[in-house]
Amino acid sequence: MARSRYKFAENHYPHFLTCTTVYWLPLFASPHIVNIIAASLTFLRINRDVKIFAYVIMENHLHMIAAGEKLSQKVGHFKSYTARQIVDYLEEQRAVDYLRLLKIGKKEYKTDQDYQVWQEGSHPQVLTDEMMMAQKIDYIHQNPLCRGYVEDPVHWLYSSARNYAGMDALIEIDFAW
Repeated sequence: MARSRYKFAENHYPHFLTCTTVYWLPLFASPHIVNIIAASLTFLRINRDVKIFAYVIMENHLHMIAAGEKLSQKVGHFKSYTARQIVDYLEEQRAVDYLRLLKIGKKEYKTDQDYQVWQEGSHPQVLTDEMMMAQKIDYIHQNPLCRGYVEDPVHWLYSSARNYAGMDALIEIDFAW
């Protein structure tokens, strides 16, 4: 059953995706948790044949442009895996306030888990041409600037703006689509 009006389109098109934590919790303020996300995105690129063209990891959500066969399924696995890793880390850290909120935020029908880290869905928007791609890449890179966190997008360490500027970046990306 579809939970959203957003749908994944044909596999060969890139998609603009947004993944948000429940209650917009600032879980990604922790560098350790950001590393979980980065390592999982890298795994998708290397081992699951997902192309990642742009990304930004903010404190409570991430945006990315990605493409690949069965992208919906692969993003679902990414969210499931990272959720488990994040919960394990929060339990190790005895982060009881976050864990309590993640427990409260869990949907009732999700009987196979105690917590929910991610909001449902990823709001996929298909990108069919260069103009759409450029607009979404710019939106992604401007996100930390618009929030007032940096004065230049390349100063945000958790963004592909650094890749596009030829600088060291958190993860490698794909440029050709």
